[in-house]
Amino acid sequence: MPAAPPSRPAATAAAATPMAFARAIAAAYRRHGQNPDGALKLARITPAQLQKADGRMTARQMELLSAAAMQELDDEGLAAFERKLPWGSYGMLARASLTAPTLGVALKRWCRHHGLIAGGVRLALAVSGSTAIVSLREQRTLPREVRELSIAFVLRNIHGLACWYVDSRIPLQGARFPYPAPPHADAYQHMFPGPRQFDSAQAELRFDAQYLALPLRRDEKALNQLLQRALPITVLQYRRDRLLVGQVRQALAAHPERAPSAAALAEVLHVSARTLHRQLKEEGASLQRLKDEVRMERAKDLLLRTTRPVKQVAAAVGFRNEKSFARAFRAWVGVAPGAFRSTQ
Repeated sequence: MPAAPPSRPAATAAAATPMAFARAIAAAYRRHGQNPDGALKLARITPAQLQKADGRMTARQMELLSAAAMQELDDEGLAAFERKLPWGSYGMLARASLTAPTLGVALKRWCRHHGLIAGGVRLALAVSGSTAIVSLREQRTLPREVRELSIAFVLRNIHGLACWYVDSRIPLQGARFPYPAPPHADAYQHMFPGPRQFDSAQAELRFDAQYLALPLRRDEKALNQLLQRALPITVLQYRRDRLLVGQVRQALAAHPERAPSAAALAEVLHVSARTLHRQLKEEGASLQRLKDEVRMERAKDLLLRTTRPVKQVAAAVGFRNEKSFARAFRAWVGVAPGAFRSTQ
């Protein structure tokens, strides 16, 4: 799905991508009987840097190197599968899913079509309770030199494309990999933020199944623009989360008496407190307003469905005393708690 690489990488970007991925791309060249020197030079990776065990490169260098390799080798699978994936294969997969009504349908199509062009792995989408699981199971063990890169690339590709389809950040609840933790395992926090597990039976990504119901927000024109430079979606993380307000409400409703802080909520949602406030603002909400809404709904429910004294209702929704609760309830509803209970 990538396009031809531009002339040079950015010089000031942080180097976080493992140089092991560059070595895997060089190995893909050798498996195809070709020389990687030109692509490495384009990405400004010297032979000494390439061999550095704990070396890192920037995301831009990775983009340049992988795009050059995929085009020069005419293999977007980078020698991982039994046959080449010709240039444009992943773009074809994206286009074939573009007309899907929801993200769930789009991902099912993508997984099915990927199996038609790359029989070495089987991708599937399943739902377990409230969790969506995209799994990757090897039909045969992928070549050792490119195995880690290939599995990480396919998982990042499908996650990045899913985020792009619905124009939303999709936080990962977990990521699993069928190989031991590599020496550069710390880099995975950038590629797969959230809980990670190595030495698993299969590779998989887990996220909230509510995202599967979101409609696709992209069209053919947007896809054509993406294909001019598509690789960043496998590296960069989306900031906007179209389900963030709902997730915050759920977290607050789980413990309405605690009124968790922004830092505590951000940790649960795997974002920073600053990102939490910014994204809520982008969605026209605020943390305090959501706290008030959850408290109000909980208070109304307790007043109507139980006979608890107002003082106990106040404590159950996180107020220190009945007086402050009554004042807030009147501001929310327009009447005092007792009057609300009697009139309803």
